[in-house]
Amino acid sequence: MIPYQSLREELAATGLRMFNAGLVVGTSGNVSARVPNENLYVISPSSTPYAEIKAEDVVLMDMEGNALSEGRPPSVEAGLHRNIYLTRPDVGAVIHTHSTHASVLAVLRRPLPPILEELVVYFGGAVEVAAYGGSGGEELIQNTLKGLGDRNAVLLANHGPVCVGKNLEKAFNNAQILEHAAQIYLLALTAGTPVLLPDEVIEMQRSMYEFLKEDSMKE
Repeated sequence: MIPYQSLREELAATGLRMFNAGLVVGTSGNVSARVPNENLYVISPSSTPYAEIKAEDVVLMDMEGNALSEGRPPSVEAGLHRNIYLTRPDVGAVIHTHSTHASVLAVLRRPLPPILEELVVYFGGAVEVAAYGGSGGEELIQNTLKGLGDRNAVLLANHGPVCVGKNLEKAFNNAQILEHAAQIYLLALTAGTPVLLPDEVIEMQRSMYEFLKEDSMKE
């Protein structure tokens, strides 16, 4: 089997999971994964319904931005994924969704504060909103990198969330956790004023996040 073939199959399956979980609608969003021990990554094809994506449709890319496989063109956000991999060696997968509640926060340009412990453990703290940039453009890439920093999620202004992880399973789980937390936060806002975690809890959970990130880079 071609070394990256199983990864293409996993990515196609992950895209379908995103659709079935309601994290994307139609052909919105995109997903990619770094090829282990290679200067390559695979990404979902452009404008293709997730239920129709086959392993052979998943595009193999190099870190210079070149498509190495024939067939469908890569997602318009391929450059965004590539730049995340180049600046974050701990990241093995990137998922961009249009999940409803997280996208509401992105439209409001309202960060998701540390109201739950898992926001610090899994994301490293508050999920910030990256300044607006047009889809597929350099401005969006640079704004996303700045908003993401060393954390595992960022909200793209007037667009939707981007989540990262050491592999596709972790990135998908982060996307689900983010959407759930965004829903809780929005519901809390309708009932009153959400109370943030105590500073000492945030510091402790942030230490756990840093440990898990460092540990993932050793694997």
